[in-house]
Amino acid sequence: MKLYNRLTIAIDFDGTIVDDDYPGIGKPRIFAFETLKKLQEDGHRLILWTYRSGLKLEDAVQFCKDNGIEFYAVNKSFPEEQFDYTKSRKIHADIFIDDRNLGGILGWGEIYQKLTNKSPDFPDSEKKKGFFGFFK
Repeated sequence: MKLYNRLTIAIDFDGTIVDDDYPGIGKPRIFAFETLKKLQEDGHRLILWTYRSGLKLEDAVQFCKDNGIEFYAVNKSFPEEQFDYTKSRKIHADIFIDDRNLGGILGWGEIYQKLTNKSPDFPDSEKKKGFFGFFK
């Protein structure tokens, strides 16, 4: 993907990347981490944008790292941002992916297609060929 097509994508954690089990961490939603990795490979900036804070936030960030995803920023627009929570917590992003969207959360394969107008081609797609084979 060319740099001028790069998106900044804010992504919720509970109910979006993982099943909602707050304050615990639910199991990963199907193809969530594979899709996030593919979006990063395509050059998009991913921001974790979640209600979590403190240790619960650290747990979520570590869970994502353990699954191969390190975010450009966490709960802020860019890594160096010093946020003043007496004002707004809204961040700058081109797209927000959240299970609380009107109409709910789409499947991660459909999310990838809508963002890129192409089918995902994951390196390990043979293992998951039953789902993504449909999109080829």
